[in-house]
Amino acid sequence: MQPIRRIIWICLMGGLVGCTLSAEKLPVLGEPQTVKKLVDGKEVDELVYPTIPDFSFTNQDGKAVTQKEVEGKIYIADFFFVTCPTICPIMKKNMLEVYKAYKDSPDVRIISHTIDPEHDTPAVLKQYAQDIGVTGDTWQFVTGDRDKIYEIGERHYLVTAQADSTAPGGYIHSGAFVLVDKEKHIRGMYDGTTEEGTKKLINDVRTLLAEYE
Repeated sequence: MQPIRRIIWICLMGGLVGCTLSAEKLPVLGEPQTVKKLVDGKEVDELVYPTIPDFSFTNQDGKAVTQKEVEGKIYIADFFFVTCPTICPIMKKNMLEVYKAYKDSPDVRIISHTIDPEHDTPAVLKQYAQDIGVTGDTWQFVTGDRDKIYEIGERHYLVTAQADSTAPGGYIHSGAFVLVDKEKHIRGMYDGTTEEGTKKLINDVRTLLAEYE
């Protein structure tokens, strides 16, 4: 198990390594770095947790989606492709439950990244969104440079997202839903292929929103 994913696993199991945890707040996931900081004239160590970097993709309406889209909001990210013959239909059915729960909230967004940008053009994503009943700007389906999508998925959202000629449909990706806070920290990872994981995400979104009240 890779070190960062091991840390996340420990956090999710209720440990204290690589995360912050309290009774009222969700953990902050990822491997922190220690930086020096002056407090009242004294140098102290402070843990700094990784953040999602700036990005630029294109959504189902052909519009650019950048960090500005989620500025001051929390959001859920996942990875899929339209022609996926395995877990994607289940994931999108479950994400629809998240969407229905928060589609009227101005503080929540969903970003689904295609890992097959050659096929999944904005027009294809638009039709896909319409077919599953998504309207408005709460749920963004994005495409873009393939390498950048894979990089942000594997390096920053800490999920599997890559081409694999041996996999059904030619791509492999995790079924994770990733919850990100307003400061761009990962605050939860959920099994998007299960009802249990989906319900926990819906509840944790509520918990995270309460941190900002």
